[in-house]
Amino acid sequence: MPTQTVLVVDDEARIVETLRLYLEKDGFRVVAAYDGRAALDLFEREKPDLVVLDLMLPGMSGLDVCRTIRGRSQVPIIMLTARAEEVDKIVGLELGADDYVTKPFSPRELAARVRAVLRRSAAAPEQATERIAVGNLRIDIARHEVTCSGRLVSLTPTEFRLLAVMAQQPGRVYTRAQLVEAGLGYQFEGYDRTIDSHIKNLRRKLPGQAGCRIITVHGLGYKLEEDAGKGARS
Repeated sequence: MPTQTVLVVDDEARIVETLRLYLEKDGFRVVAAYDGRAALDLFEREKPDLVVLDLMLPGMSGLDVCRTIRGRSQVPIIMLTARAEEVDKIVGLELGADDYVTKPFSPRELAARVRAVLRRSAAAPEQATERIAVGNLRIDIARHEVTCSGRLVSLTPTEFRLLAVMAQQPGRVYTRAQLVEAGLGYQFEGYDRTIDSHIKNLRRKLPGQAGCRIITVHGLGYKLEEDAGKGARS
């Protein structure tokens, strides 16, 4: 398997070099930027497989970098944030980040999250058929494509996995814990808000049509609305 590239963006050289040490030990190629504009230039040149992005950057903020990358690519993004306010994390997730880690953090844990997100991004959902159809929703697992009423829907790897998992059993209620395991591959504190943000993104991208509607089941979790004509797989 070709060496995967991780772009690390942080204005603290100590953090960058620590992450480089841990990630290179795991076999990743690491490229680094210390401000937002340099990060975008490096992103275009290197086409990384994953981005570790600090929220607080000089000049161009990490949120603006995240927004710009999401306008160009669905590459996985893990945010780093020193901010205690939960709203900052939620804004980042709603801009399309896949996960966040709050400073100070364990480099070993972050390296594990990088591996988990990349593994989940590359793998098809467990027990998935090649194609899933629910109402107007069509999911092509091999092509990593989603359409609703014939319109292509661009999803991040985490959003794609969450939708594909729910579409496997439309009408089944999934708890937030089950969804974070399906989408990210591990459990961590704060997953409720993380999954809520990913679901909000999915709802914004999917038109509210048969098979394309995610329902909140209060006190339990979420489910993909079951089409009256029942889902089909091939």
